[in-house]
Amino acid sequence: MPPVTPTPPTRVQDRHRRRPALALAAACVALLVSGCGTSQPRPILASELAEAQTFPYFRVYWAGPSFDGYPLVAADGLIDYNPKVGDSIYYGNCVQGKGIFGGGSCPLPLQVTTVVYAEHINNSLGPQRNMLIRGVPATVYDEGRSIEIYSGRLAIDVFSDTYAHALQASEQLRPLNAPGSAFGALPEPVFCPGLYGAVGTALARVLANLPRHACQRAAAQEKYTQEINDQKGSG
Repeated sequence: MPPVTPTPPTRVQDRHRRRPALALAAACVALLVSGCGTSQPRPILASELAEAQTFPYFRVYWAGPSFDGYPLVAADGLIDYNPKVGDSIYYGNCVQGKGIFGGGSCPLPLQVTTVVYAEHINNSLGPQRNMLIRGVPATVYDEGRSIEIYSGRLAIDVFSDTYAHALQASEQLRPLNAPGSAFGALPEPVFCPGLYGAVGTALARVLANLPRHACQRAAAQEKYTQEINDQKGSG
C-alpha cells in the first residue's frame, strides 16, 4: 500500500518528549515534596480525573484506573489543551530511590496519548514494524517501547518502558470519556495511516477495506499530485 504524501509532521517522539503536561508536573511536585525515594505518588485528584472524563472534543483512551499494579498518577483535560499534542493519561510509581523523569527519577511505565490524526508518513520514527492491534493498523517503534494505533479519526500513542508493557496496554485500551470496552476491536480508522515499510497480508486487507476506501482515495490523490508536479516540471 503506497504511503500518503505527508504534510510536515510533528514527530510522535517529539510530542512525547516535549509535552508540557501541567498535570504531570503537579504530580512530580507532589512526589518531590513527599520524598521521591521512599513514597508512592498521591492518588489522582477526583477533580483532575473528572476533567479528563468530561473532555469534549474526542475519545480519550486509557488503560483503566491502574495498569499492571501501577497507579494512575495524572490525566490531562481541557485546561491548556493543545490540539497538536492531544490529551494524555499517565501511570507510574516512585520506589527504589527513583522519581518520574529519569536521572534519579522514576521513568513512567506507561503514558497513553490520544490526538486527532494529522497526515504524515512514519519514516521519521526510525526502525519500525507494522501490525494489527485490536483489529486496526498500528506501528511499533522505539525498540518496541512505543506503539501508535490508528482508530476512528485518532492516533492513540502508547509510550512505555518495555514492549511487553506497551503491548499489554494496547490490549487494555478503552475510552475514558465515552462508552466503550477494553475487549474486542477498536473502531476502524476513517483515514489511511501513513505506514512506512512492510505491510503483511492481513494488514493490507484491512487497509483495502477502510471506510470510504480511504487508502484507495489517498493513493489516487498522491498519483494526481505527482502528475501535476511532473507537468509543472516539464512546462
